[in-house]
Amino acid sequence: MKANKLELLCPAGDITRLKCAVDFGADAVYFAGTEFGMRAGAENFTPEKMAEGIEYAHSRGVRAHITVNTLMHPGEMAQLPDFIATARDAGADAFIVTDLGAMKMVREIAPETEIHASVQMGVVNAEAATVLHEMGAKRVVVARELTLDEIAEIRAKTPKSLELEAFAHGAVCMSYSGRCLLSMYMTGRDANRGDCAQPCRWSYSLVEQKRPGELYDISETDKGSYILNANDMCMAEHIADMANAGITSFKIEGRAKSHYYVAVTTNAYRGAIDAYYADSSAPVPEWVMAELNKISHRTYSTGFYFGRQPNMQTYENGGYIRDYAVAAVVEGYENGLVIARLKNKFFSGTELDCLEPGNSPFMVKTDTLYDGEDNIIESAPHPMQIIKIPYHREIKVGALLRMKAEG
Repeated sequence: MKANKLELLCPAGDITRLKCAVDFGADAVYFAGTEFGMRAGAENFTPEKMAEGIEYAHSRGVRAHITVNTLMHPGEMAQLPDFIATARDAGADAFIVTDLGAMKMVREIAPETEIHASVQMGVVNAEAATVLHEMGAKRVVVARELTLDEIAEIRAKTPKSLELEAFAHGAVCMSYSGRCLLSMYMTGRDANRGDCAQPCRWSYSLVEQKRPGELYDISETDKGSYILNANDMCMAEHIADMANAGITSFKIEGRAKSHYYVAVTTNAYRGAIDAYYADSSAPVPEWVMAELNKISHRTYSTGFYFGRQPNMQTYENGGYIRDYAVAAVVEGYENGLVIARLKNKFFSGTELDCLEPGNSPFMVKTDTLYDGEDNIIESAPHPMQIIKIPYHREIKVGALLRMKAEG
């Protein structure tokens, strides 16, 4: 027996990524204004862009959740009411909140808008979840450190009207539910205010106090030791396990990631969830995991969901696996030719992997390649130039044509 309808909740660092998430199958998107969000490095949304983004999402039946999840100092709290009112008037469906004072303001200023308790609250038990529900939270984003068994226990001991959201994919912070002071201590950049420098991804060596300047390797390689480096989470193969635990909103991390990342992860998890609807006991389609390996990522793990696992960290490096690059983005179809705008140089004869909204990936051969004036060309060398590729059917606007990355 399947759980209630599952929500695929996808990240949007700007309006382009929001539209990408919507087009590739998100049920809901989450994003921030230019203040109060936990991703200061993302472009984020001005009031005008927020209204545009919400309108675009709503016109396609997609919900919009606004993050108000930083830890706010006194001077910032005075600015919060105007922001809440602006997002409310734009049609926000929910506010994702960490600060209790901010939660109170949302209840007073936008009483009809849902409140979701952020993962930054570190909710790890039913009692805390219930209290937040009594304070007005419609949903709790459970802490990343919980196992599925613990989440199931929270589900069993909380009101049915309380929804549970959990991260299914993306980068994982080495500190408890993101409450980290390391970045602030080492660089002056406050992780709890959206400006983490990610020192957990750096390489470390040992220094003995009386031997300054002498670095002692504490790993088994010559690259130092990435002792704090957490692997990325990937739960695409475990949709049924998460649903059975009582999770109804599946969240993808990545508001600072590219629109390509958003497209691939949204499309893949859309496929995984749809496959779960079709047959909850069947394995995830093979193409789903193949897709998730085509984005820039660290080694995957299942986080804490099945208890502490030996594959939760990689000590040899803090880098990403990058196997694919976007060659071009489809802009139209005319006279049997796919019209696309170039992103990365490639040559005639290159076989391109197409990611089209609503479909599993497929291959597009470029045995013949034309420029924007219909001249046959051997390569497409100029960024943003128009290229044309013969193909037997129309490919949707916004589809991504990919190629294997060099090296």
